[in-house]
Amino acid sequence: MAAALEITDLIAGYRSVRALHGVSLSVNEAEIVCVLGANGAGKSTLLRTISGLIVPESGNIRLHGQAIAGAPPEFIVRAGAVHVPQGRMVFGALSVRENLMLGGFTRPAGEMAAGIDRAVAYFPRLGERMAQRAGTLSGGEQQMLAIARGLMSRPTLLMLDEPSMGVAPVIKEQIFDQLGEISRKERTAILLVEQDADYALGVSTRGYVLETGRVVMQGEAAQLAGNEDLKRAYLGA
Repeated sequence: MAAALEITDLIAGYRSVRALHGVSLSVNEAEIVCVLGANGAGKSTLLRTISGLIVPESGNIRLHGQAIAGAPPEFIVRAGAVHVPQGRMVFGALSVRENLMLGGFTRPAGEMAAGIDRAVAYFPRLGERMAQRAGTLSGGEQQMLAIARGLMSRPTLLMLDEPSMGVAPVIKEQIFDQLGEISRKERTAILLVEQDADYALGVSTRGYVLETGRVVMQGEAAQLAGNEDLKRAYLGA
């Protein structure tokens, strides 16, 4: 299976503070890979660097073989990588429909209606709230909207930062179920940063564990899920 994302020896951070120390990982096409670790491990920094919000100090990032390290965020979106950030960041004063339309800014105007229909097929609740202001949605509904907005650009790589944060358990289960459907039906690679290791490993094929900006463990999801040392040392179990 071809790699959608390949990262090699990535070093990045904020000004003089280095947050990633030689991180290497990969995500294949139509595969879900999770990144686990405690707060401050560098997980969000990793996604921000891939998406162009942070310029790396060194290392390589390739999206379907194309070098994107240090490229502008808009270029990276157009190349096929979309980042759904922690905290959802929907446009609260805009309607659900308007939020979705903003997510499709890289696509031809003629594709907008079909893109919205496709997003609603994964998250039917949004179809009932098209005219509602996004800021009045529940936390779980806002998370659905954030993911659906990301899908509007037809990404080949979808990066999700803590999608379960602040979401009710029943909505969390619906969201994670749909991630598997999105990966399978859209042939989309998904890089999932998540604190809830059980949910993340349950939907992923492989996983990486970060500690202070370094990959300290990696393997098949089932293997990591059964590793008690991992749960105690890195996941707070």
